[in-house]
Amino acid sequence: MTENTPDRARTRFPGISSRAYEHPADRSALVALRSLSGFDVVLRKLSGLVNERSLRLMFLGGTVRVGEDQFRNIYDMVRDASYVLDLPEVPELYVRQDPTPNAMALGSDHPFIVLNTGLIDLLDDEELRFVVGHEVGHILSGHAVYQTMMQILLQMGSRLAWLPLGNIGIAAIIIGLREWFRKAELSSDRAGLLVGQDVDAAKRVNMKLAGGTRLGEMSGEAFLEQAREYDAAGDVRDGLLKFLNLLGQSHPYAVIRFAEIDRWARSGEYERILAGDYPRRDDDGNASVSDEVKNAARSYRESWERTADPFVGKVRDMADAAAGAAGGLFDRFTRRDNGPTDRN
Repeated sequence: MTENTPDRARTRFPGISSRAYEHPADRSALVALRSLSGFDVVLRKLSGLVNERSLRLMFLGGTVRVGEDQFRNIYDMVRDASYVLDLPEVPELYVRQDPTPNAMALGSDHPFIVLNTGLIDLLDDEELRFVVGHEVGHILSGHAVYQTMMQILLQMGSRLAWLPLGNIGIAAIIIGLREWFRKAELSSDRAGLLVGQDVDAAKRVNMKLAGGTRLGEMSGEAFLEQAREYDAAGDVRDGLLKFLNLLGQSHPYAVIRFAEIDRWARSGEYERILAGDYPRRDDDGNASVSDEVKNAARSYRESWERTADPFVGKVRDMADAAAGAAGGLFDRFTRRDNGPTDRN
């Protein structure tokens, strides 16, 4: 249980709801799922197709489980992260020999975390604390829900490939889920920042994921400028290529994550949470799906307005034109239904 205290003075967030840090697009989907009566029962049945127990046994047999006597430093980090985010149960964490710098949270009934040695070798302690907090954020949000959904849909896609339109429909759903994945990663980056409470460490993680350990050869300001250049790069063709490049990605690019965590840290939301102004999980049942959908739509609209991407600009212009035409058509029918207007 989370009875320990962090190794230095960090703000703790008793009863914090994951809604406090979730990206609006991620939060709206999760609130909708949580509102579905019996969804947890269905999920547990679907999870049987992936077999959480089998996964746990695989990692128990082939990796190192951290604890008092193994990777004690990382064990303390996951306990600290659980304490800061007030997670009821400290998740198990396994270290896997793999040079790829990666980490994941798996399972739904009793989620656990896996860290690759490549990530441990790449990061210093404060950077690694951010990553552990990121994974604990996944667990608090329940993101394993749609990871399970993705696995099931991928299996369905392979089985329905022979149907003329079946695989196309599944592919469209998977594209939508991948977009959800990417927004969930931004959510968990925010959770990682809340755990470590070190903005510079959060940024360094993304710089190292992009360019390796030689931070002396890199610059945070230059990396942020690189993110701006990527956003505004080229013409409409380049914007379309960026969109297509992202379709198969489960994570946003490192420069995007760097820019997003920088923006969120400066937005005022991070400081409000640190000051104790955040939603509590006791109120999760009262969260409004329609309000969260509106928040997600507003978030996308604001991101479109911020971006200098010419492709997004064209899509935005077409959407505005379509909305204007629809509004004009609606007005015409409204006037017709109400009879002729007085032109005098």
